[in-house]
Amino acid sequence: MTNEALQHFITERVPGAEVQQGVQFLQAVVPSTKARNLLIDLRNHPETRFDFLFCLTGVDYPPDHMMVVYHLKSTEFGHQLVVKSKIPTRENPETDTVCDIWRTAEFHEREIFDLFGIRFTNHPDLRRLLLTDDWIGYPLRKDYYDPVNMIEY
Repeated sequence: MTNEALQHFITERVPGAEVQQGVQFLQAVVPSTKARNLLIDLRNHPETRFDFLFCLTGVDYPPDHMMVVYHLKSTEFGHQLVVKSKIPTRENPETDTVCDIWRTAEFHEREIFDLFGIRFTNHPDLRRLLLTDDWIGYPLRKDYYDPVNMIEY
């Protein structure tokens, strides 16, 4: 499937999605409420078959929103795509889990929860992965204050 066909595929399913060619990958920004259904379609559609989630991360965009970024590849067709799920708030951010779509997402989502505080609804085991249970705050957020390392943005 060409990038133009992928763009049409995405905008047909999520009208208003921002799709553009990045330096390396075609990128689509969609509302977090629409991301899961789009990702299911991208995984299951016979012309896309994005069966490999090779990277999943969070991004903090103060002051108003956060994103979860999915890097996808079709091992059958060889095409790649980045889907950015825009969460419209930084206060109690959440989005749906995709670990039932791609098993590799389970630990990635736990890491994002641990470091950014983004909750993944219906995740089977959403708990801290890297930090201790009594850790306060989310170290990869731009507003995180670390008096020991004194890193400020």
